[in-house]
Amino acid sequence: MNIKKLDDLIVAVKSKPRKRLVVAYANDSHTIEAVSNAIDLGIVEGILVGDEPTIKNVCKEEGIDVSKFKIIQESEEQKAANLAVKLINDGEADFIMKGLVSTDKYMRAILNKETGLLPPKAVLSHVVVLEVANYHKLLVVSDVAVIPAPDINQKVAITNYVISTAKTLGTERPKIAMIAATEQMTASMPACVDAAIISKMADRGQIKGADIDGPLALDVAIDEESVKIKKIQSNVAGDADGLVFPNIESANAFYKAVTKLANAKLGAMLVGAKCPAVLTSRGDSAETKTFSIALAALNSK
Repeated sequence: MNIKKLDDLIVAVKSKPRKRLVVAYANDSHTIEAVSNAIDLGIVEGILVGDEPTIKNVCKEEGIDVSKFKIIQESEEQKAANLAVKLINDGEADFIMKGLVSTDKYMRAILNKETGLLPPKAVLSHVVVLEVANYHKLLVVSDVAVIPAPDINQKVAITNYVISTAKTLGTERPKIAMIAATEQMTASMPACVDAAIISKMADRGQIKGADIDGPLALDVAIDEESVKIKKIQSNVAGDADGLVFPNIESANAFYKAVTKLANAKLGAMLVGAKCPAVLTSRGDSAETKTFSIALAALNSK
């Protein structure tokens, strides 16, 4: 199934066996509502680690049947995050989600060298799938939240994560744009140099399964008219499935611009760990969290 909209993502996940989702410190209404929606949609089984009286009170206020969840009592947020990670390592859950726990404590549990979820030498990154009204398909974007200034090896890992995510959305051979400030090969710009290296690596089969081009400015990556005006010769330009940004500033600014100014819908997850990890803002809507659960479920082994 070629997934063109985030609603299609829900349909795709529903056709597969249910995954077991564990939520770290599931004490807030948006998270509980999202997990409840995902359970009702038939895409997950839900395990809530958190303060049981608080969870039950939220369910009562929101009119949610608390019996649909398995609740594990832990009222302290760091311990709740650690316990959620332990359930993954023990094989009792398939993927993990951040609840009301702060991001630093959630990440601390995932990155713990002895008890966490990150394999040795693995690169943890963040992938966002965006549905932008005036773009003709979903966009896979990275890294907007984890790696401030990725080196070339980290960029290769990020590129592979974007490719893998695009493939789970049904794109057989994704088109990946390595974003820079210009499509001209400018040696004084490190983003251009890294983009050219990664593009050449793809040409020589060192990165497989995708067409990769760069450096590409954002306009020529996603806008066919800009490609024609600038006379760019590229099978990626104007039709990108994935955008790999050179640093967190550019990626995060793009992500926030399209969500806040263009009302883009999204699903997001951490990748590179033993399982996908849903990482959304505590202020994100239940819809965003539901899409993120579906995305992680689709990518969960």
